[in-house]
Amino acid sequence: MLKALLLGFIQGATEFLPVSSSGHLVIGAHLLDFSQQSLLFDIMLHLGTLVSVMVVFRHDIGKMIAAPWRWLQGVRSAEVRRFLLWDGCILVATMPAVLVGLTLKDQVEHLFSSILAVCLMLIVTGVLMLVSRRLVDRGNELTGWRALIIGVGQAMAIMPGLSRSGTTIVTGMMLGINRETAARFSFLMSLPAILGAAVLHVPEALRQPPPTEHLVNMAAGTLMSAVTGYLAIVLLLDMVRRNRLPWFGYYCLAVAFIGLAIIVFTS
Repeated sequence: MLKALLLGFIQGATEFLPVSSSGHLVIGAHLLDFSQQSLLFDIMLHLGTLVSVMVVFRHDIGKMIAAPWRWLQGVRSAEVRRFLLWDGCILVATMPAVLVGLTLKDQVEHLFSSILAVCLMLIVTGVLMLVSRRLVDRGNELTGWRALIIGVGQAMAIMPGLSRSGTTIVTGMMLGINRETAARFSFLMSLPAILGAAVLHVPEALRQPPPTEHLVNMAAGTLMSAVTGYLAIVLLLDMVRRNRLPWFGYYCLAVAFIGLAIIVFTS
């Protein structure tokens, strides 16, 4: 139960903070001697963070779902057009991750057994966070091609140690999009990415179902990931508004170099 709660906390806290949830789960599972947890448990942890996004952005999600129907009913307001645009942008941004997930799934999963790969990608994440301080808002709007570029960043972040939220937010800022808009889009585009990744692994997970006595632990870990995910989103939105992303960069670099030191001295 304690290990499940700890991993649920790690997943929820790091899924949206730009420090790489996958990297922390690899390191955390290794340190907790919990590297053989079921695939279904990993899926449940990610679904917990999915719930946290839906709670924080429930109003935006509701308007995005309603926008196509309102358009068909003849409503052509600026709000309906804006949320229709976001619907399309999220669809476009999801395509690169789907392509990578379907074609490079086995190669990417192999990296999850390498602490060295995680540490190197954490260094990349740290550098991206430090660079974000110098990026300025050029007043550019979110468009289809900009969404596609952000989606490519999301697809690259499938590698463990490379933060999905950090990569997509910084990519949006590099394109001249307002940092708060980039952060909001990053969170909303995580919905199909997280759900798609979970669905992709469901058949494999069901072939190796966990023992019944583990279900309570899985439920506890899922609840923990949902609660901490909610708090992480609120925290990151505040940090983005105050241009504090470099703080996470220093953290990622520290974790990466500590990990590299452990590899060197224990090899």
